[in-house]
Amino acid sequence: MKEKIRIASGQGFWGDLVDAPYKQATGGPVDYIMMDYLAEVTMSILQKQKLKDPAFGYARDIPPLMERLLPVIKEKNIKVITNGGGVNPVACRDAIFKVAEKIGIKNLKIGIVQGDNILDNIDELVSKGIELKNMETGASIKTVRDKILSANVYLGAAPVVECLKQGADIVITGRVTDTGLTLAPMVYEFGWDMTNWDLMSAGTVAGHILECGGQASGGNFLGDWKSIPDLARIGFPIAEAFPNGEVIITKHENTGGRVSIETVSEQLVYEIGDPKDYITPDCIADFTSIQLENIGENKVRVFGVKGFPSTPFYKVSMSYSDGYSAAGSLTYCWPEALEKAKAADEILRIRLNDLGLKFDEIRSEFQGYNACHGPLANVINEPNEVVLRFAVRSQDKYSIERFGKEIAPLILTGPPGVTGFAGGRPKPSDVVAYWPALIQKDLVKPEFVVEDL
Repeated sequence: MKEKIRIASGQGFWGDLVDAPYKQATGGPVDYIMMDYLAEVTMSILQKQKLKDPAFGYARDIPPLMERLLPVIKEKNIKVITNGGGVNPVACRDAIFKVAEKIGIKNLKIGIVQGDNILDNIDELVSKGIELKNMETGASIKTVRDKILSANVYLGAAPVVECLKQGADIVITGRVTDTGLTLAPMVYEFGWDMTNWDLMSAGTVAGHILECGGQASGGNFLGDWKSIPDLARIGFPIAEAFPNGEVIITKHENTGGRVSIETVSEQLVYEIGDPKDYITPDCIADFTSIQLENIGENKVRVFGVKGFPSTPFYKVSMSYSDGYSAAGSLTYCWPEALEKAKAADEILRIRLNDLGLKFDEIRSEFQGYNACHGPLANVINEPNEVVLRFAVRSQDKYSIERFGKEIAPLILTGPPGVTGFAGGRPKPSDVVAYWPALIQKDLVKPEFVVEDL
């Protein structure tokens, strides 16, 4: 058993700093790099891409990243774990193998985790009386069955651990939890019993801290954000993990950002509900038990974490088609910029009403005035400019298309001092809605396989 391992955060979402994993691998000692690419809406986007082309359906930033990263991780014996396989881990693995062949990398083992995608099983499940009810509304999946785009179970760390046991250098997964990507190497390296709920929770907490990339090292910091040094060169966080479940959150030396009790605390409360019941497939972590201690510059000790047994359910993240939307904007300049924008808003609403169009929702905001705070926004006098952003949503595609033809006419038939219209008429976009549900674990069979080049 190793005395400790260093797990580096490499990505916080699909679209994060593309050089972050490479900098983590080359900036100092690390044993693992975890890269979280997935969000609920990401799965539906990837599913649509796969339907158009069976070779896609994964985060396509990964192959070009691997062209730079593979030589480093092979030289330094760094393992990579990512859920960037999306809805097509096999294609992602094959793309990495092609990159490895191109640059002459040999003896590369890649593990894939599947079994999370239950899209093709929904009819069978429903026929057995499993309604996959919406966790928020209680509605049956039958109400949107013909509109479902994706359906993925949040798997835990266990299948990733199995890939590591088989010697995988890289593990590519589908919808494995963000926290599981960090917990898995801790279970594997330290031989943890996966029914030791305190240890499972300690690893889960570490994963929650790492999952959003630079957010734990000073990015998006709500506190004294001006005091965070050199955000342009921010160093992503690293979890220095120990067999007893204690973790030290740090970052590479000579990088920007800051790791402190404040930055770590903000990440800990990010996207959680009941802090006593942080539910994952692996355990239920009690975030109220977490203790933090500054032990040096950019070093925060995380300890004392308690946990409870995991539930008999997996969470299912589903998406479905819910109509169309479109948005357009115009900029009004001083003087009376806000008054002009409000007048244009009123004119547009009257015209849409006169046309008899059908909308589920109409929203307008005045950027530079109330876009962030809505009715709570402070009154301002004589802004230099205000951007009117107008958006509509409807099940009726024609209404959305017709709305798109009403923005540009405001330039010559509305208030003066207008600019900022470019890019043509707003086009209808598909609205993807979220459907969360629960499914019994014994109805889902995680799959894993390790292959080598």
